[in-house]
Amino acid sequence: MKPFHVIPFIIVWFCCCSTDKENTIAIAMTKEMAMYQQNTGLAEVTNVTVSGGENSYTLSVTLKSPDTGCNQYADWWEVFDLDGNLIYRRILTHSHTNEQPFTRTGGPVEIAADLEIYVRVHMNNSGYSNKVFRGSVTKGFLAEDLDIEFAKDLETEEPLPTGCDF
Repeated sequence: MKPFHVIPFIIVWFCCCSTDKENTIAIAMTKEMAMYQQNTGLAEVTNVTVSGGENSYTLSVTLKSPDTGCNQYADWWEVFDLDGNLIYRRILTHSHTNEQPFTRTGGPVEIAADLEIYVRVHMNNSGYSNKVFRGSVTKGFLAEDLDIEFAKDLETEEPLPTGCDF
């Protein structure tokens, strides 16, 4: 066997026989997220962390969005309860074309530590994503899919963006 024939065999063996399933899954999920955004023009929440105290929490929300400028950008993220009642909205005043993913904090968010909530993002030209985070301060937050029609009427509730800076 010639030496250059060994390389494809090693690559195939490594790909097929690797025991690092978590790394493989992470790579597949990253590719899936990129394809989702590219195909839908929607943003998604990728992480939520919380600090502060009861009825005065600060949420740090990480978003990934296919921003292209003021014509297409994530214009807010919001917190709402499982019944669809708006609790808090963080307006984003500009696009983040060169900063992906990005994290923005907001608050105070007036919730009890054990109240289950959703955190989702909105795009100015395509609406809500079904990629949300659900959880509570005490239990933590996990990614979840949510029907984009759920609490869609929140799109018209104040506060709403008044424009885009850039």
